Amino acid sequence: MQLSNYHSHCTFCDGRSNPEEFIKFAIAQGFRAYGFSSHSPLPFETFWNMSKEDMPDYLAEIERLKQKYADRIEIYTGLEIDYLDETYNPSINYFSRLPLDYRIGSIHFMPIAYPLAEKNMVCIDGPYTEFQQAVDQLYEGDIRKITAHYFKNLLQMVETGGFDIVGHPDKIYMNGQRCPGFSMQEAWYREPFEHCLQRIADKGLMVEINTKNFTRKGEFYPHADYLHRLCELQIPVMVNSDSHYPDKVNSGREAAFELLKKAGFKATRELIRGRWEDIPLKDQIVTGL
Repeated sequence: MQLSNYHSHCTFCDGRSNPEEFIKFAIAQGFRAYGFSSHSPLPFETFWNMSKEDMPDYLAEIERLKQKYADRIEIYTGLEIDYLDETYNPSINYFSRLPLDYRIGSIHFMPIAYPLAEKNMVCIDGPYTEFQQAVDQLYEGDIRKITAHYFKNLLQMVETGGFDIVGHPDKIYMNGQRCPGFSMQEAWYREPFEHCLQRIADKGLMVEINTKNFTRKGEFYPHADYLHRLCELQIPVMVNSDSHYPDKVNSGREAAFELLKKAGFKATRELIRGRWEDIPLKDQIVTGL
């Protein structure tokens, strides 16, 4: 199993430890590569996201760690960048000009009014009680409507581009599955998600298998039921832990790799000395478990 992780957070955003502690833990676990992907700055301040003022320090600190641990682990600088709308997304000049090794495109917020401000956002990744309140007040209590909004924005993010990896592409089901009437098998859910996956394949983008909630909830994003479809579409994948705590760097990895094998995957995509390469599953390392 390839011990690498390209989706992680630290104290520059909502992570719970400084970047060096994550690197020390990754080295102790036998990791070959580790990438940081703090939540990108937004047009408004949140608990989750970096401030633009902190970006120079973030880039400098990851560069310092690259140099310090160069003989022990490959370290990469990334960002998890929110797609809000056509004016604020991974493709805008601010993000495209940053000296990053890769970019993750994700959706956490969806605008329901303007200007772009936190009070005008629906958060799909927060507490369930807040999600259900948004469904009731803004989507007429209909889980299908907020799900349609989410997949519409996901498709727009894919079409707009500016990133390398699609982050947790079906995160809507995390809270959505607890709402009355939700079903992953119904056409209103399956068809727009399938269309997004097809466009991801057409664009040559990568998709992460996000293991953040596996230990606590037994969930992967994308859902395990869709891994075979990613394989059929020949979408390159990697396993990312979306870690916010150093001791969670390796959570769920072994289970994710087993599911990838069962779904028919023969390789995962990895950064090797700065280049994306497909590493056959049969050749992948198993140290550090």
